[in-house]
Amino acid sequence: MLTREEEKALLDLPCHAAQVRANEDFVRLGEHVDHACLIVDGLVGRFDQNHQGSRQITAIHVPGDMADLHSVVQPQATSALQALSVATIVRIPHKAIRAATAAHPALAEALWRDCMVDAAILAQWVVNVGRRDARSRLAHLFCEIATRLEANIGSASFRFPFHVTQAQLADATGLTLVHVNRTLRVLREEGLAEVTRHEVRVLDWEGLAAAGDFQTDYLQRDSAIEERLRIVPPVDQLVRHLVVPGRVPVSRC
Repeated sequence: MLTREEEKALLDLPCHAAQVRANEDFVRLGEHVDHACLIVDGLVGRFDQNHQGSRQITAIHVPGDMADLHSVVQPQATSALQALSVATIVRIPHKAIRAATAAHPALAEALWRDCMVDAAILAQWVVNVGRRDARSRLAHLFCEIATRLEANIGSASFRFPFHVTQAQLADATGLTLVHVNRTLRVLREEGLAEVTRHEVRVLDWEGLAAAGDFQTDYLQRDSAIEERLRIVPPVDQLVRHLVVPGRVPVSRC
């Protein structure tokens, strides 16, 4: 776990908060950036696109995620970031992150572990698109997001906020919009999940996890905090610290 001194170094990082409108790109492909983005509120998609402009969402970032932490060592964006819903982000300068991690090696290890978990999630997304059918793809995605949002997955049924359109679901799962619509109807008719524009209502968690071939191990949620060495323990404090009125200037992107 991080010491108080290390947590203070994290909380004292200089930053600038901004609100981003839904469907707005705030990091563009090929852009040279000098900051990393922490998601405070809302959902953000990481994406790439082909020469025809068709997009593939390669990750969905939830509050608490450092969406482009890798940009500290690769400042030219090889993938872009778009707010899937209205989102609040905090930009933290690369220079400040480098200084903090140089002074506190445990921070560097925590951020390194965050990047490793991002890579594990990406690997699962590749399997999802390449080897699962439409029903399993959507089921796996809903299970992953529910787990990362710390929804009440211990219950047989529950709901969690998910402000994502069917078009965005199609871009995240490599399906057509029509196929997404039909598959959502199948999940509802099977009594597994019901999806609206603003939330997912899980009707049968065990059934949904089985349909999606979902296991939580790649998310490291079952590991002890000292084994994860992630920034999760202080990140809630960081978010509260940053959104105190007047603490950080907030602009609209």
